[in-house]
Amino acid sequence: LGAQETLPRAAAVEVRARFLTDLDTLQHKFLALAEAIPADKYSWRPAPEVRSIGEAFMHVASEYYVFTPMAYGATPSPLIPRAQGEMQKFESMSNKADVKKHLTEGFAYTRQALAGLDESKITGTQKLFGGDRTIVETTLIMSGDLHEHLGQLISYARMNGIKPPWSK
Repeated sequence: LGAQETLPRAAAVEVRARFLTDLDTLQHKFLALAEAIPADKYSWRPAPEVRSIGEAFMHVASEYYVFTPMAYGATPSPLIPRAQGEMQKFESMSNKADVKKHLTEGFAYTRQALAGLDESKITGTQKLFGGDRTIVETTLIMSGDLHEHLGQLISYARMNGIKPPWSK
């Protein structure tokens, strides 16, 4: 398929189903890692001007609220206003309690938004990051980005002597 070609409905539905399965796996690992990291480590950052552990988790939550739904043409959550600085403001609420709350609620929001979309809506293209993209492209972008953040958080945990729970 070319960048502007659409998928048949059955293929688009299958792509969405596989993405939701991947999201379930990611969410399990994000929550397990968030629980394993002690609250006093949430402000740790590997260098100045780099997201802290808590901010990186909140960035994932912000993607659940905003970009993941947008990738499929669903409405982003109104929880994070779409104005300059609001995403950073949200991500700065980075204590362990906020992280666990927003990872859980943001995930629930994105899962409900994606699962509830009419099948005809997911066969076209969506505006994401300045371009018109098919469901395959937006799925790969969002999946890749979330896996990147999981790897980032695994590295942060290991730098602090914390082994991811699923690798013990």
